[in-house]
Amino acid sequence: MANILLEMRDITKTFPGVKALQNVSLEVEPGEVHAICGENGAGKSTLMKVLSGVYPHGSYDGSILFEGREMNFRTLRDSEAEGIVIIHQELALSPYLSIAENIFLNNEVKGRFGLIDWNKANQEAKKLLARVGLNENPTTKIRDIGVGKQQLVEIAKALSKRVKLLILDEPTAALNDEDSDHLLDLILHLKGQGITSIIISHKLNEIKKVADRVTVIRDGKAIETIAKTDVTEDRIIKDMVGRDLEHRYPDHTPHIGEEVLRVEDWTVHHPQDPSRVVVDNVDLTVRAGEIVGIAGLMGAGRTEFAMSVFGRSYGTRISGKIFKNGKEIRIRNVAEAIDNGIAYATEDRKYYGLNLIEDIKRNISVASLKKLSSGGLVNDGEEFKVANQYRKEMNIKAPNVLVPTGKLSGGNQQKVVLSKWIYSAPDVLILDEPTRGIDVGAKYEIYTIINRLAAEGKAIIVISSELPELIGICDRIYALSEGRITGELPIEKATPEALIKLMTMEAPR
Repeated sequence: MANILLEMRDITKTFPGVKALQNVSLEVEPGEVHAICGENGAGKSTLMKVLSGVYPHGSYDGSILFEGREMNFRTLRDSEAEGIVIIHQELALSPYLSIAENIFLNNEVKGRFGLIDWNKANQEAKKLLARVGLNENPTTKIRDIGVGKQQLVEIAKALSKRVKLLILDEPTAALNDEDSDHLLDLILHLKGQGITSIIISHKLNEIKKVADRVTVIRDGKAIETIAKTDVTEDRIIKDMVGRDLEHRYPDHTPHIGEEVLRVEDWTVHHPQDPSRVVVDNVDLTVRAGEIVGIAGLMGAGRTEFAMSVFGRSYGTRISGKIFKNGKEIRIRNVAEAIDNGIAYATEDRKYYGLNLIEDIKRNISVASLKKLSSGGLVNDGEEFKVANQYRKEMNIKAPNVLVPTGKLSGGNQQKVVLSKWIYSAPDVLILDEPTRGIDVGAKYEIYTIINRLAAEGKAIIVISSELPELIGICDRIYALSEGRITGELPIEKATPEALIKLMTMEAPR
C-alpha cells in the first residue's frame, strides 16, 4: 500500500438546514495530483475549507491526518504552518500592493531590528517568480498584471510558505485557454519537484491532463475515486449527476418566426482610446424563436458588441441603427434598452450581473421594479411571490429567496441572473457566456431554459467561447474577428473547423 500524505476520515459538515458533507473520506498520496470534481454545490470547496482550517476543528465531525499525524486546524495559519496552502477561486491579492508585497504579506522578510528587508524580499520574490515561470518585476503592482499572472503570483506566494500540499479551487475559471494551459503545465512541473496538489475543477479535459486520480463528490457524498487509466468523461459525468447524459445538449426543434432584432452598420470605439475601433460595421439579425450564436476569439469584440447594443453600456462614438420588429428604435441607456424589450445577461455575473450581498428576491426583481411598484413603493409581498415562483421554476437550490446570492453555487447564481431578465419579459435576450464556470449538470439545465425561451418566441443571442456549445444549441452562428463579422453559417454547416477558419480570418476591410 502506498504511503498516504493526507487522509480525511468521515468528514461531516452541517450548515443551518443543509448537510453540506456526509461522511466524506479522502486519501491523497505524496507527489500526486488529485482532482476533486462534482457539480456546483456538491461540497468540493466545503471539504477543502475543512481541510485548510477555514472551517475550524470542532465545527465539523470526522478527522484529518497529515503525514500520519492527526490535525486540529483552527485557522488558515495553522494549516499553512504544516505546509498545506489553499488558493481560492477568488484570488486573495491586494491590487494596490506590489507582487513582492503580496507574496510575503503576513510572512514578511525581516532584517536587522525586525524591520522588513525590501531588497532581500524582492530578491526572494524574483526567485519564486522564476519557479512559476513569471517574468515580472517584483515591484510591479498586482493591478497592472492580468488574471493569469495573478494566479501565478498566488502559487509563488504558496511556495514561499514551503508548501507540501497545494490546493487549487477552480484555478482556471477566469483564465483564457493559453493561461489555463500554462497553469496546468506548472502544476505538473511542481509535481516533478515533489509538491502534491489537489485541484478542484469541473473541466473534464483539464482533469484528464493533470490528475493521477479523481474523486467525485455528489450531494455532499464521495461517490468514488478513479485512477487515471480508468478516467473517462462519461464515467465522471455519470458520477457527478447520478445518471448518464446520452446527449450533452437537449433536443431542439426550431420554431422560427419573423425578424425581431436587426442591427445595421454598428460601430463602437474604445472608451479609453476613442481612436481604436473595437466593433466595426457589424450587421446582425435575430428572429422570433431563433437562437443565434456569436463565435470569436478573445478580443474579437463579442462582449463589446453585446454591451454596446444593451443601452450603450460599453464604448464611445457608437454609430449604427437598431431595428425592433421592423421599426428603428433609439436606445441611449440601459433603462431604455429594458423598456424596448432587450435584456443582457453578462459574462461576469459576480461583478456586473448580481449584487452578491443581496438576497435572491432583490436580485430577481431589480430590473423590473416598475412592475412591482405602486405610488413609488415596491410591493414586498408581490416581490416575494415572484421570486419564489422563479426559485421553483428555475430549480434554484436554496431553502428560500432570502438567502444571500453570494452563498449560492455558480450554476444557481446563473439561474438567478436568468430569472432577473426573464421576469423583465424581454423580446430579445442576449446571453454572454451563459454557462461559464458551471458544471455539466447545471449546463444542461441552462440549455433547457434557453430552449424553452426560444419555444416561447424569444429572440436569443448566445455568445460562447465553447464551439461545441454553440453548435449544440444554436440555429445559426455568426463569426467575429477583429470586431468584424467574417461569416455566418446555418447550423448544418457550422463545424468547429469552419468556425475556427472564420474566427481566425483577417477581418475584411
